[in-house]
Amino acid sequence: MIGRLSGILLEKNPPQLLVDVQGVGYEVDVPMSTFYNLPGVGEKVVLFTHQAIREDAHLLFGFGNAEERAVFRQLIKISGIGARMALSILSGMSIADLAQAVTLQESGRLVKVPGIGKKTAERLLLELKGKLGADLGAGGAHPVHDSQSDILNALIALGYSDKEALLALKTVPAGAGVSDGIKQALKALSKG
Repeated sequence: MIGRLSGILLEKNPPQLLVDVQGVGYEVDVPMSTFYNLPGVGEKVVLFTHQAIREDAHLLFGFGNAEERAVFRQLIKISGIGARMALSILSGMSIADLAQAVTLQESGRLVKVPGIGKKTAERLLLELKGKLGADLGAGGAHPVHDSQSDILNALIALGYSDKEALLALKTVPAGAGVSDGIKQALKALSKG
């Protein structure tokens, strides 16, 4: 199993790359999130990889970090989600956004990704609940701390939409307590 490639980036043709590793050119499919962060052609690149061996093809998928690869692997375990669909999901939304959608069970965010319908989005949320949201909520790019999730849940319980609650939560300082955070978020909501 090929788990990591380190070599010279020879070609960039979204979503595929050609990476030269000591004279061997590897074709690697990457999500757009990885593609946008690649160095220029002719420069050194390091990719975490997932190799898929099928009857008709040996495929290699590359990722800019191990976390993105882990999410990809979690996605392809779900029935009906193939590697192409998993790449599309990772191209269409950040890992932090996906984790937040799973935590809040927001199928509307997933439906915006090309190729994802309402039923597929709901199945994704159901399958990933407890596996993705909780793990990445603590280590994602935009972590939702315990007090922040309590504030968010309180705002939703008060009748605000998920979108309104998330926008208000951004105005609350990270270290704020639950009661102070709710007061600050309500102030922000009353101004908007």
